[in-house]
Amino acid sequence: MSRSDPGEMAPSPGHDALARLASLGMSYASTGLSEDDLASEPYTQFARWLDDAVAAPLPEPHAMVLATADSGGRPSSRTVLLKAVDPRGFVFMTNYSSRKGRELTDNPYASLVFPWFAMLRQVVVVGRVERTSPEESATYFATRPRGSQLAAWTSEQSSVIADRAELDARYADVGRQFPLEEDVPVPPGWGGFVVRPDTIEFWHGQASRLHDRLQFVRVGDGDGGIDEASAWRVQRLSP
Repeated sequence: MSRSDPGEMAPSPGHDALARLASLGMSYASTGLSEDDLASEPYTQFARWLDDAVAAPLPEPHAMVLATADSGGRPSSRTVLLKAVDPRGFVFMTNYSSRKGRELTDNPYASLVFPWFAMLRQVVVVGRVERTSPEESATYFATRPRGSQLAAWTSEQSSVIADRAELDARYADVGRQFPLEEDVPVPPGWGGFVVRPDTIEFWHGQASRLHDRLQFVRVGDGDGGIDEASAWRVQRLSP
């Protein structure tokens, strides 16, 4: 085949490149995670680990990878920030017209990953997604720094723009639209989502890649008089 042949296969990674990748694996030596270590329900266990990540301190311990899929099953992922966690689930904020907002409207299921690898820990959440109420979204929006409030008005999230100058010009225009003495209202189409977990997995690295994976599985809705601790069962997953 000639070099211009579109059917020509790209060269495979060389031995040295593969060896470098293999050498990147870290050694997992820890006390691990046993069933006796777990709280009776996952939100308390998550709070414990989040506190540990904050105290470590890890950078952006509330950052989580959000995976969504469109109506055709094509996935996408990005990092967002956890804004609240309570017995409903895990809350984040976004522009509803963004790619994730559109995908969650069409296919209201998501996965979250908290990658606390410096502590040999990871939390994986899978569940159904619902919008927060306008009141809850507005309450949170009022706590944001003014610059972040203006940015929410500026960015048509996930849309294509010509260059950085276009974004900066929009931001300046928005700043003139809302003088300093005025409160910035919630933009239309901006608000929160809550991921209501079906499963929450706590992963802890162990030697020889025999990692501990303990997963809470919801067996009730946690509402209507069902005790939250009894709404979950724990199962161990093979690494």
